[in-house]
Amino acid sequence: MSNKNYKDLSKEELIEKIEKLESRKKYGLIWDEEKTKEKFEKDAENALPVLKEIKGKEIKTDDESPINILIEGDNYHALSVLNFTHQGKIDVIYIDPPYNTGKKDEWIYNDKYIDETDSYRHSKWLSFMSKRLKLAKKLLSEKGVVFISIDDNEEAQLKMLCDSIFGENNFERFIWKKKGGAGNTERIVGNLTEHILCYFKNKKPGVFNYRNIERQYKYKDEIGPYNLAGIEKTNLGSYERKTMTFPITDPKTKKKFLPGHDMRWTSGEASIKRMIEEEKIYFDYKKSKVLVIKRPEDYEESSNVFYNLLTDFGSLSTAKSELYDYFGNREIFDTPKPTQLLIHLLEISSKKDSIILDFFAGSGTIGQAVLEYNKKIGGNRQFILCTNDEGKICTEICYPRVSKTINGYKTPKNEYIKGLGGNLKYYKTAFVKNSVSRDEMKMKITGQCTEMLCLREGIFEEIKSLKSYKIFKQNNKIMAVYYSLEKDKLDSLKNSLDKIKGEKVLYCFTLDYLGLDKNDFIGWDDIRLEPIPQKILDVYKDIYEY
Repeated sequence: MSNKNYKDLSKEELIEKIEKLESRKKYGLIWDEEKTKEKFEKDAENALPVLKEIKGKEIKTDDESPINILIEGDNYHALSVLNFTHQGKIDVIYIDPPYNTGKKDEWIYNDKYIDETDSYRHSKWLSFMSKRLKLAKKLLSEKGVVFISIDDNEEAQLKMLCDSIFGENNFERFIWKKKGGAGNTERIVGNLTEHILCYFKNKKPGVFNYRNIERQYKYKDEIGPYNLAGIEKTNLGSYERKTMTFPITDPKTKKKFLPGHDMRWTSGEASIKRMIEEEKIYFDYKKSKVLVIKRPEDYEESSNVFYNLLTDFGSLSTAKSELYDYFGNREIFDTPKPTQLLIHLLEISSKKDSIILDFFAGSGTIGQAVLEYNKKIGGNRQFILCTNDEGKICTEICYPRVSKTINGYKTPKNEYIKGLGGNLKYYKTAFVKNSVSRDEMKMKITGQCTEMLCLREGIFEEIKSLKSYKIFKQNNKIMAVYYSLEKDKLDSLKNSLDKIKGEKVLYCFTLDYLGLDKNDFIGWDDIRLEPIPQKILDVYKDIYEY
């Protein structure tokens, strides 16, 4: 707004404008938010998102494996839904967003492709990313971590944005070597790398899992596999320790070993004596060396750090070859990521039952990585993929890739790749239009929130369906949803639930924002009670104006 229009503002509007200006940071990232407001499709105007399952795309191969999720729709709406279903539950987020390189068909904002001629290109990208990252932060568990692939076009801006959202003290960076040589278009400096920005919910030692890294062991004896590591270190300058040059005696041969010229041992006499007693010292007579035997448990207890240079975890060429195996010569992405790279990120950041989210899912590489890593070392990691369907990326690329990975497929070279197994549910975002009557809005949301409740509880198998209530089951967990404002069917529901053994939860419709009337649930002691839709609306109130 230009200065000449300030005189037309009311007192309240002027106060609001001044307060907004004064609240801006004195240092940090500022972009033109007024001219880059995001508009969604008409279905999403003045409406709240819900999920609808596409039953025909469900995949189920193993009752014991977790149910993975694919959500088709704008990721802002998908993240909004996940803020109800998974707030504080996501352990790992990996995203590979648009790099905003200026190419005319790279990404769409407000129904238009953003190219290098758009003077608000960077502001639109920052506005787009800011909204989604703020929602994503709320999803992270206390030990959660987010990885973001990016190149030089927006790396500096993205880091400042993420510093403001996640905290600059929660930051680490990885550099991925994506190729071995410069391309024909790189005339000055050959760009061989990309950035992976890493932010923790709470950064502290031990948050990464060093023990998850698979190691190659060179030796093996009757006890098991092991490696040999030297225990010598330079003894010059700041490293000089005269007391660390003592002789080490082989207890079997009584031969004495000394560190090399200008070298010292890395451990003291007491530690060396203990390691000899524990048979962790190896004497190499050919090279006159003293080495330490390192077994798997030694690495598990190690305080080693991870190196941020990733040089041997696949390349752009590797990733394109993987996509070729799935889709033939179809050109999908300029900068796909290899599965090996994402598996490495899972190795260092995930637990056996972690939930992994990618809300720029693209071709679904992280889905393949999760399935492969579960198969490789065991575990029940679960993935959630979110992507729109621009260019049929969800229906013709992401979903088919996940389906082929689970069920198996033939490559263009007629090689059969065995399926890894697994389960998948496919959802699309839908919308509940706002109503003048708040009670009417509550009734609409309640009638269409079933899939969201199933996703929140991880309970999907419908075993009873009536107009007034439904019952779902998953292993030993049971969920009931009561839709009616009238309580006349509660006795019938209780009788049905009493016949089923397991851990039970009931979501019950109420217009009262304070919750359920406990007098209606006397004798329901073994069932956790949850009111709807107020908890959904409470989440959406922070996201949408309604």
